[in-house]
Amino acid sequence: MKEPQMIRVRKHDLHDLIQHKLEAAGLSEEHADGVAESLAFADARGIHSHGAVRVDYYAERIAKGGTTLDPKFAFNKTGPSSGIFEADNGVGHVAARRAMDEAIQLAQETGVGIVGVHEMGHSGALAYFVKQAADQDMVAISVCQSDPMVVPFGGAEPYFGTNPIAFAAPRADGEPVIFDMATTVQAWGKILDARSKGVEIPPTWAVDANGEPTTDPDQVNALLPVAGPKGYGLMMMVDILSGILLGLPFGKRVSSMYTDLTAGRNLGQLHIVINPAFFTSLKEFKENIAQMVNELHATKPAPGFDKVLYPGELAELVETDYADVGIPIVKDVYDYLISDTVHFNQYDHAGLFAKQE
Repeated sequence: MKEPQMIRVRKHDLHDLIQHKLEAAGLSEEHADGVAESLAFADARGIHSHGAVRVDYYAERIAKGGTTLDPKFAFNKTGPSSGIFEADNGVGHVAARRAMDEAIQLAQETGVGIVGVHEMGHSGALAYFVKQAADQDMVAISVCQSDPMVVPFGGAEPYFGTNPIAFAAPRADGEPVIFDMATTVQAWGKILDARSKGVEIPPTWAVDANGEPTTDPDQVNALLPVAGPKGYGLMMMVDILSGILLGLPFGKRVSSMYTDLTAGRNLGQLHIVINPAFFTSLKEFKENIAQMVNELHATKPAPGFDKVLYPGELAELVETDYADVGIPIVKDVYDYLISDTVHFNQYDHAGLFAKQE
């Protein structure tokens, strides 16, 4: 497969292109801005699986009625440190951000804030939301359900989703430490990103219809859990916390992203926010996080590595690099963003893996 042609775009320009496209699909200016901010954040950090490559899908779902355009958002406090944010199948990026605001406020008051997001759409890169808390000197964990497209360890058919986990903590004299991972070897969006670029994937990411490893992103029939039974256990944990705990569908009952774009997703997400000041000196906490990072950097690197980075640090370095040279966007994706086409009508009823049947 040949390398795709790329276009370099400044973050604010990418944001504006995404917002314009989502507004053309029917989303309000406020919500389109919120989604665009999240997607541009992802692309700016090199998380292209959760950036502009998703716009065509979002636009199609919005245009076909599968996203509530004027959702009745509501926060219901259920205890001193807990609550449920009703998302009414609005865009997940906006609902998750507002729910995180509520969790941060609870943690500021009581030391801990736990907020479940109930019946939301896809919310993109979870790193965005945990950073939101870390920027307020909070520690945060966020977990979210996703489509049942992963074979359980020892199984031959999908049951759980990629069910991501994100973590962030503030540090002195630097950006927050942020770690964001799918509980699969790679997120589904990485497969979409490979498709858009026309490149192969490693044989350890996914299997085809026969259960054999595949390097062709168009032949993916199921994803694989990271570290076998360990990743399998983590994705089960995430599904319990963001699905069963919130009274939502779980496992193979979670709605597919592509089955019916006229219907809501009804997904769940859980934010856990901890205020370090309730447990230790905030100043000392942030200084110790900074010391940890410095000690990791000072660790002798293994052959083939220039420096030891903290988990997730590569995204921070990529963001610094892209700020100078622009964000690389696949030309086909860029051409779509600047076109008058609202969406290509290619995802509705396309099956679990976005392939027309």
